[in-house]
Amino acid sequence: MGRAVSVAACALNQWALDFEGNAERILRSISIAKSKGARYRLGPELEICGYGCADHYYESDTLLHSFQVLAKLLESPATQDIICDVGIKILLIRPKMSLANAGNYRELRWFTPWNKARQVEEYLLPRIIQEVTGQDTVPFGDAVLATKDTCLGTEICEELWAPNSPHIEMGLDGVEIFTNSSGSHHVLRKAHTRVDLVNSATAKNGGIYILSNQKGCDGDRLYYDGCAMISINGETVAQGSQFSLDDVEVLVATLDLEDVQSYRAEISSRNLAASKVNPFPRIKVNFALSCSDDLAVPICVPIQWKHHSPEEEICLGPACWLWDYLRRSRQAGFLLPLSGGIDSSATACIVYSMCHQVCLAVKNGNAEVLADARRIVHDETYVPQDPREFCKLVFTTCYMASENSSQDTRNRAKLLNYTQIPDKEKENAYFWSVVNFHLNTKLFKPLGPNVGKGILTDIRSHMELAGTVHPFLHNWASIY
Repeated sequence: MGRAVSVAACALNQWALDFEGNAERILRSISIAKSKGARYRLGPELEICGYGCADHYYESDTLLHSFQVLAKLLESPATQDIICDVGIKILLIRPKMSLANAGNYRELRWFTPWNKARQVEEYLLPRIIQEVTGQDTVPFGDAVLATKDTCLGTEICEELWAPNSPHIEMGLDGVEIFTNSSGSHHVLRKAHTRVDLVNSATAKNGGIYILSNQKGCDGDRLYYDGCAMISINGETVAQGSQFSLDDVEVLVATLDLEDVQSYRAEISSRNLAASKVNPFPRIKVNFALSCSDDLAVPICVPIQWKHHSPEEEICLGPACWLWDYLRRSRQAGFLLPLSGGIDSSATACIVYSMCHQVCLAVKNGNAEVLADARRIVHDETYVPQDPREFCKLVFTTCYMASENSSQDTRNRAKLLNYTQIPDKEKENAYFWSVVNFHLNTKLFKPLGPNVGKGILTDIRSHMELAGTVHPFLHNWASIY
């Protein structure tokens, strides 16, 4: 007799401090997971408030609004009959034990890791949650969930990367399903390492591993690249997208827990180590992930992970970040001063890649991208179909020459400017340069009575002239 379980991993484009929008995306992902038959749903790290809140974590309002959203989620019918990061009742608050504090991460600035291994305390819930769940306290600490048919253990982001990852001893103690809520940003080729870590977590110890991740730009300079995945016994069975403009992505896989047991039974060294492990506190849950009539349920088979090439990552990652930045800042487009060199040329290509992704998303039926594109171009009937046409509406270039600029660089900048314009409109195109733009500290000072007035006047006159052709430039000129 099998024990088929259907589990869901979600990649959500959460915004820092967008409590209302984050709650809507969480509820939508839960509804999608349930509609696909999932009995367990996992979301990304800090999905209620957003990962990039920075020093807002110090503010009491951030905690208050997070609990308000949690109460809303607990009250929703969508969270019934499924185990989630949030649900009809709080089973366990499992704190993070290894904090990320290298590179772009500064978690030790805002948080303190839980250092009491295999210990649980009682956490007093705020009144707003007590009124919803009827619970005064809940278990808080390093524990696992024991359902009627299996055992689940949790890792949080950095803990997967630590040399003493919790999944090692959890697996030895009989945990069959490992979950990981991540806020892992994109770095070139990092996806390879992430996938290898997930698969190796269950290759030596057996088990099911579910990883969810943040996606998009949540208000900072980082791009979170999704890549939600589900693995069993060292092999991937479900792969999420790495670069996508979809705000909500849900992976669902159906797997047989008997495959985990038989896999572990063949590893004698693992079983000898399991006999010596210290047990984790178990929180009993009156709920089963499997059903009694699961014999005919199709089981997912392993797949080969499809990685992007380095060139594709360079093209797609920054392009997706630009789109999030553009729509969330509610600007009308991008202005790029050209030099004629490789830096501005590469930046222009990335903007074009963004436009290509927008058109592709609209073609695939993404209504949110279509609505954002229409708002950006101020046309409720517009449908972006041609990337070059859309690029023309949101992307403006100028050549900021200096007294040292040669005619060759001017010509290259002009050529690059024309590449974004359809052939039939090139003869009417407006190409301009800002002359006498001397980049020296004497003319451009942040303070003082003569703050580069000549420079700003010169830029403004060109902007106003260009604004008769392009409304974006008119708006930009009015600012200055």
